[in-house]
Amino acid sequence: MGRRARLSHTPEMNPLEIIAVALGIANVGLLVRRSIWNYPFGMAMVALYSVIFAEARLYGEAGLQVFFFVVQGWGWWLWARAGGVAQVVSVHWMDWRARLAALALVAVSSIGIGWAMARFTDAALPYADATIAGASVVAQVLLGLRRVENWALWIAIDVLSIGVYLNRELYLTAGLYVVFLALAGAGLVQWAKAARSGEAIVA
Repeated sequence: MGRRARLSHTPEMNPLEIIAVALGIANVGLLVRRSIWNYPFGMAMVALYSVIFAEARLYGEAGLQVFFFVVQGWGWWLWARAGGVAQVVSVHWMDWRARLAALALVAVSSIGIGWAMARFTDAALPYADATIAGASVVAQVLLGLRRVENWALWIAIDVLSIGVYLNRELYLTAGLYVVFLALAGAGLVQWAKAARSGEAIVA
């Protein structure tokens, strides 16, 4: 198979991917607990994944990591202002209007970015890549705003991501997203319970 049809990497595991996977598990595990200390792990993880995804020709996701780095810094600041350094932050539900607006943003960004990558780049899976990128932007903003629905969106993103990473032979990353999928389910349950009860406990 030609270079454009198959990833050009050696069979050995990529050490950057191994480190990124470990950082990702720590990041999401802390997020489920609503701990502000998820952010340094998350920022280190996305810095590594910007390189990993670029090498895999997943350009939408490579660029997305730059956005994630900036928005995680913003989220860290927001959570600290909400008292998250000393305690777990409170979380809230969105109303239906906000939910519909979020879904519309995902649809428009996915189609627009996907078309641009299909037209102007050699992206491996332009529309799937764009859907993950567009949905992740919306989910990350909802996470920074501490909205419960971010977890439902992450669940959908994780399912699609697993298929994409298997296709691109990023097997460790696909495995990481299986873990992310389980943690996102746990996060949805935990945050929904906390939003109903108004719970905010010391971390």
